[in-house]
Amino acid sequence: MYVEYGSPLNGRRLLETVAFLNRSGLDCEMGIEFSVNLLEDGKIVASGSMQDNVLKCIAVSKDCQGEGLAAKIVSELKLEAALQGKTHLFLYTKPENRSLFDALGFYKVAQTEHILLMEDLKNGVAQFVSKIPKAKAQPVGAIVMNCNPFTNGHLDLIANAAAECGFLYIFVVSEEKSFFSAQDRLRLVKEGTAHLPNVAVQPTGEYLISSATFPVYFIKEKDRAAEFNSALDLTVFAECFAGPLGITRRYVGCEPFCPVTRRYNRQMQRLLPEHGITVIERPRFSIGGEAVSASRVRRLFAEGRFEELRPLVPEVTYWYLMEVSAK
Repeated sequence: MYVEYGSPLNGRRLLETVAFLNRSGLDCEMGIEFSVNLLEDGKIVASGSMQDNVLKCIAVSKDCQGEGLAAKIVSELKLEAALQGKTHLFLYTKPENRSLFDALGFYKVAQTEHILLMEDLKNGVAQFVSKIPKAKAQPVGAIVMNCNPFTNGHLDLIANAAAECGFLYIFVVSEEKSFFSAQDRLRLVKEGTAHLPNVAVQPTGEYLISSATFPVYFIKEKDRAAEFNSALDLTVFAECFAGPLGITRRYVGCEPFCPVTRRYNRQMQRLLPEHGITVIERPRFSIGGEAVSASRVRRLFAEGRFEELRPLVPEVTYWYLMEVSAK
């Protein structure tokens, strides 16, 4: 049996891999960075790929199942991940595939009706959450924010939620898919809320709102992929974060601009109460009749209109933006 690698695959072999996955009921996704194929007599009998630190598109020919080929594929992908310095791997699959990946060294993070999220670190999410400071008073609330960058709209939502809670967690998205870095966004929120004694600012790590590598290759209803992704994210929040931390409230600002976020908020209002979490939606903070948004701040920043954006952001953000513009 011959092992073939692609970083990524291209040309004829890519077309053959796509056809193989299609025969297995899977799609080949854009964005794949590395692939492994096992070939016998020149034909693909097993395949698997990796994007960032997510394993995906793993399939074995029906004629070769039970021969340990899935283990070979995963082993090759883990080796490549190690060579790239990736020490924490995830995979998404159908819930019925859990026993297969259990045997290959992966552990359940969370599961919905349609998707199972697994990682290669035993109790990884529990270890991550255990390092978060415990609430010092009740009730306990939470806000999950991107803060790209941190605005007075964010601060208004935080301050009002903190006034209603004994303790409030602010989870700042760690995913590096924003204009401003995760490190800077987290720092701005910490500094901008330092005056609120009952607020703890924490990174989401790799567990919340990590959509960039969310796969749809095994989902037949492609038009519902975003819905399924949201349901999984909310399940991770409810079971892995809210439960251990005693969170019973999640605050969110109403979303007049982005339809994707608006749909996510509606799903949040539907799903989280099933886990004993009340969703509280607040009106967006406005100045001069116009809602303050991070996208508005980014636009003014790009245009160099600093005096116009200054009322929209805390001082810590304003001076950070001035510093960035000077570089």
